[in-house]
Amino acid sequence: MEKILWDEGFSVGVQVLDAQHKQIITIINTLLEMNDTQSGSEIVSETLTKMNQYAAEHFNKEEQYMLDYGYPEYPLQKKQHQEFKRKIVDFCMGAMVHKTNVPGEMFTYLKSWWTNHILQEDMKYKKFFNEKGLK
Repeated sequence: MEKILWDEGFSVGVQVLDAQHKQIITIINTLLEMNDTQSGSEIVSETLTKMNQYAAEHFNKEEQYMLDYGYPEYPLQKKQHQEFKRKIVDFCMGAMVHKTNVPGEMFTYLKSWWTNHILQEDMKYKKFFNEKGLK
């Protein structure tokens, strides 16, 4: 599976969030490189755990900005973040019982979800935050 290539089209105009998005993409690309590895392998589990922890930190920061600046679509973003976390738990549980379809589904989901989330949902706050002076 092809890696996600960061370019300025992914920039949401907030340096902290862009840096976090870049790190998440780096972790996803590391997972994509492992697509031949078994679902229960320790390195996939460790990398997925790292990605999940970092994503949680990112969601907390992003949501805090939304609350601080009164972003009107905060409830929708929070709901999407919660759904993402639940899906990752499902993948982790599947990997623990060695479901053979977990790696492929997981890699596809991570790549698709983050690409779409940044480019569609997060882009909605770019102008809002920039107009509030958050850069």
